[in-house]
Amino acid sequence: MATTTSTSSTASITSLGVGSGLDLDSILTSLEESKEASLLTPITNQETSVKAEITAYGTLTSALTSLQTAAEALADSSLYTSLTNSLSGSGVTAATTSKAEAGTYTLQVTQLAQAQSLTTDGVASKTTALGTGTLTLQVGTADAVTITLDSTNNTLEGIRTAINASGAGVTASIVNDGSDTPYRLVLTSDSTGTESAMTVTYTGDNSTDTASSLFGYDGSSGNMTQTVEALDAKLTLNGISITSQSNTVEGALQGVTLSLSAAGSSQTLTISQDTDTIYDAISAFVTAYNSYVSSVDTLTAYNADTDTAGELLGDSTTRRISTELSSDLYTAIGSGTFSYLSQLGISLEVDGTLQIDEDTLTSAITDNIDAVSQFFIGTDGKSGFIGQITDDLDTYLDEDSGLIVAKTDSLASKLEQLEERYTEKQALIDSEMARWTDEFTQLDTLISSLNSTSDYLTTQFDALNSSD
Repeated sequence: MATTTSTSSTASITSLGVGSGLDLDSILTSLEESKEASLLTPITNQETSVKAEITAYGTLTSALTSLQTAAEALADSSLYTSLTNSLSGSGVTAATTSKAEAGTYTLQVTQLAQAQSLTTDGVASKTTALGTGTLTLQVGTADAVTITLDSTNNTLEGIRTAINASGAGVTASIVNDGSDTPYRLVLTSDSTGTESAMTVTYTGDNSTDTASSLFGYDGSSGNMTQTVEALDAKLTLNGISITSQSNTVEGALQGVTLSLSAAGSSQTLTISQDTDTIYDAISAFVTAYNSYVSSVDTLTAYNADTDTAGELLGDSTTRRISTELSSDLYTAIGSGTFSYLSQLGISLEVDGTLQIDEDTLTSAITDNIDAVSQFFIGTDGKSGFIGQITDDLDTYLDEDSGLIVAKTDSLASKLEQLEERYTEKQALIDSEMARWTDEFTQLDTLISSLNSTSDYLTTQFDALNSSD
């Protein structure tokens, strides 16, 4: 009977500690937390540190990439030959290339180029057949284009469509003049100038058809009427007369393209060194360098009050980069007029940043651009100040073998190893917790059984005592 009571009590245990009355769940939780603190927390702390370092290198890479972009702009030899232009009047714009020469020129446009237009007499309907035959169009001395008119295309609309699809260099359109016979076919040369004047001939299958009386122009007269004359552009440049088939005039002045939009009075074209663009490029480099310095200062900072350090404090790679780039700023360049940044008005401040003296730099660019160019890119376009900076930056940022890639790859590998260690330690903890849970369950069952036996015996003794 005692055995039966004990078994029933053991089977009723559904939660750890219920049978024994002990807080076994809390004990197990404390054991698990202790194991995690000793085995997992050091790993997660290392993972957090490595991830922060990888992020910090991302910030450093971004700052260096911006500096590299600014340096590459200064490495472009065309920057130092760039020109700008201005015109004292309106109706003309100018674009320059590196082949242009700085100077001042007097310019006057007396006539704009225009494309010839021819029109037919009016007809009452644009959908009525006008006859069959061949229409031939020629623009200047280009090959003539022949269009066959038949029942599929011999209306005014059909002829317009056929001309526009012919590739003859002519655009056809229909104009309504509001009269009793309002529809006129207008032909306009696709190009301006006298060399693009049109010749139109028509040979009809029936000499009395309407088309025979509409089409034809031999360059000076014919059935068609010239409504717009083909004209060349005319201008003078420093008193020299220039004629152009187009309102875009190239070659009249070396390295300069003139775009004409209106005739007008004499004006002055001034072509000069584009000092603003050069100054802005140098300023952008200084800004990028200062931004890099600021990033490094933040990443390597130490706050004694809060006892916190930047993610790259004491990092050898960051220190090497800072040392080499600082050295580049101090190194003498060549034997030209300018050998140091300071001679251009770019000084190194006590905090490691660069400061521009605007007047000194502007004067150097304006008065001695060749020497400025020699300082930055050398006489060979690559051996100057920017050459050594870009060489160093390439060493740091190369995607395959760069210094930073090697460092971040190492950190990524370390992070992967930490993750593997974490998984292993977690498996070990899970195994131990399973074992302890099993042992605690057995203990709980045993104590529960002992408690049941004790209760039974107490009951029996009490009954014996009562019977006495």
